[in-house]
Amino acid sequence: MIGYFMYGTNNLEKSSKFYDSFLPEIEMIKVEDDNEFIGYARKDDPKKTIFYITLPFDGGKASFGNGTMVAFKVLSQQIVDKVHELAIKNGGINEGDPGIREGYDNMYFSYFRDLDNNKICVYSEL
Repeated sequence: MIGYFMYGTNNLEKSSKFYDSFLPEIEMIKVEDDNEFIGYARKDDPKKTIFYITLPFDGGKASFGNGTMVAFKVLSQQIVDKVHELAIKNGGINEGDPGIREGYDNMYFSYFRDLDNNKICVYSEL
């Protein structure tokens, strides 16, 4: 079972603004804010941080993983659309407009990259 996940960033302040722009739409809230990392939890379980953005522990430059992606499941395709719109509006890179993908008729997906090039999927069941 996965306890939490992390994405590295090279600019914590900018990354925080980016994630703060859409994570509330998927019922996630900021619960930790430090000089080295920021933690988010589900609104209904604020004591359990599940997503971090962080400066790399080794002091090196943050980089994205090729083939690495985090997927956030949401309750509706309207939320998928809104999150995708907010992410792109706040500097994200479009990796796939919201919609149904071949072979996944009962799912609705969108894809984008954050300010450090980490790939993110937001999806819902239809």
